[in-house]
This record gives sequence, structure tokens and C-alpha cells, in this order.
Amino acid sequence: MAAFVYEGRTIYEWCQSLEEVRIFFTAPPGIRASQIDCVVTTTHLRVGLKGNAPLLDRDLWAQCVEDESTWSMDGSLIEVSLQKMKKAETWEAAIRGHGQLDPMEITEAQKKLTLERFQQENPGFDFSGAEFSGMPPDPRTFMGGVKYT
Repeated sequence: MAAFVYEGRTIYEWCQSLEEVRIFFTAPPGIRASQIDCVVTTTHLRVGLKGNAPLLDRDLWAQCVEDESTWSMDGSLIEVSLQKMKKAETWEAAIRGHGQLDPMEITEAQKKLTLERFQQENPGFDFSGAEFSGMPPDPRTFMGGVKYT
């Protein structure tokens, strides 16, 4: 899980899998889902409280599938689930201009996504203990690429 911190305050945390990027916000106390303004487009995310300036109104790192992306609220946790337009693409940040992952974190993300891809394509095998020597391959293009978009 990576976080975007601004002036010492965590604005959101995010993580990714082969098919999605999930972004987590903490709502102020007493806020209900009906008060949340969340709009996802192919390239942009806006999140805030209705009638107020948005907390976040920025472009995504890469494109998502707008019709398959959703948001939900459980207690004070708002979760935005963005379905990646290009499956297995490694997002270096959830939002453009919000602190890209450092090279070591990108390498770790690529390892995780590549192992996830291997597991998905070979369900009878256990890759949980697998390791890479050297740099991991690009999970999207390695060995002929993903078998879906």
C-alpha cells in the first residue's frame, strides 16, 4: 500500500493488482455516502463532499474503464476501485503529479503483478514462494503479453 501525503497529512492510500487500482480515503466523522461526490472518467477522478470544493480533482496515472470503475463507503472509509484499461500495466502512481513510486517500489510492484499474472494463467501451480533474480519482467508484455486487454 502506498500513500499520498500532503503537508504531513495522508490524503489517500492506494494499491494495485493486475486488473485494478484501489484508492482509499477517510471521510470526516459523521459523513454518509449520500454526501459524497465521486466522479470517475477514463482519465480523471474527482472526490469530495457535495456542495464543497473537491478533496481531489486530478488526472489518473493511466486510463481506466469508466463503466467498470466504482466507489463505495464502509463506515468512514471511501474506496474507489478503478478497473485498468490495460490489464497488468504497472501504475507508478494512482494520480498524476502525486509522488510516483520510487524505483525500488516499482520493481516490487512489477514482481507482485508478474507473480499474480503467472498464478492467474497457471492456476494449478503455486507461485507464492517464487522469486526473481535481477529485474523483474514487465508483467504486461513478458512471454507474449497478457491474453486480454
